[in-house]
Amino acid sequence: MFKILSKEKLAPKEFSFWIEAPRIASHAKPGQFVSVRIAETGERIPLTIADFDAEAGNIRLIFQVVGKTTAAMSQLEAGDEIKDIAGPLGKASEVDKFGTVLLIGGGIGIAAIFPILRKLKQLGNRVIAILGGRSADLVILKEECKEFCDELIITTDDGSLGQKGLVTDAMRELATRGEKPEQVWCVGPSIMMKFCQLTAKELGWPIWVSLNPLMLDGTGMCGCCRVTIDGEIKFACVDGPEFDGHKVDWVEFMNRLAQYRDEEKISMEKYAAEVGEESWQ
Repeated sequence: MFKILSKEKLAPKEFSFWIEAPRIASHAKPGQFVSVRIAETGERIPLTIADFDAEAGNIRLIFQVVGKTTAAMSQLEAGDEIKDIAGPLGKASEVDKFGTVLLIGGGIGIAAIFPILRKLKQLGNRVIAILGGRSADLVILKEECKEFCDELIITTDDGSLGQKGLVTDAMRELATRGEKPEQVWCVGPSIMMKFCQLTAKELGWPIWVSLNPLMLDGTGMCGCCRVTIDGEIKFACVDGPEFDGHKVDWVEFMNRLAQYRDEEKISMEKYAAEVGEESWQ
């Protein structure tokens, strides 16, 4: 059992838990994730490790309510316990001193970008970050990211914070002024990552993306998380979750994400009717 030490609501439907998990915290690296099962009869879901403190023995998980399990998780409070957390899983981000690096985070993907961004700055890189969201209240971890950035750009669809527009608009603006980052990371909704990859290709930039396919065991045994990279089948849980964005089969990836959308909707509607959807809004 894993004790929840603190709970914070960061945005509508978005929550942060600090959890006591000393063995995971002592081995965690930027880019890795954990597999979470909140109760004996629950499903396992993958969540990126948004932060970790090896000395204190704690990890931070930031998640968005998108289905029944994350909705149920949002009902937990500090002092409650989570049944199982397995990890750290997946390959860590390949970080080094590259020179100028660009990190792009959209919505809940900002949580995955933060530990990578921090490590890159600690290694001596010049760090530029673009954080995007539909509106101001959905751009999370602004202050945390700003602390480790040489330049922080915020975009919102409605113009309520930063510049109005998309993260891809900010990418092109950087290119116009002569920026050519040695490495780029992008984490966010699949459609955002796809268009960031297309923009990076147009600009001649490399780009890493973090894929979040359907996943069960997190150890490569079930095969649910298969993705096609450069024409070869890979498993996101053991070969990723980060891949060269220019090699991802985006059509296949996005189609597989939608495979159980109807069943997920039914399950979520039943749970919302039981506990009240307003509890996580």
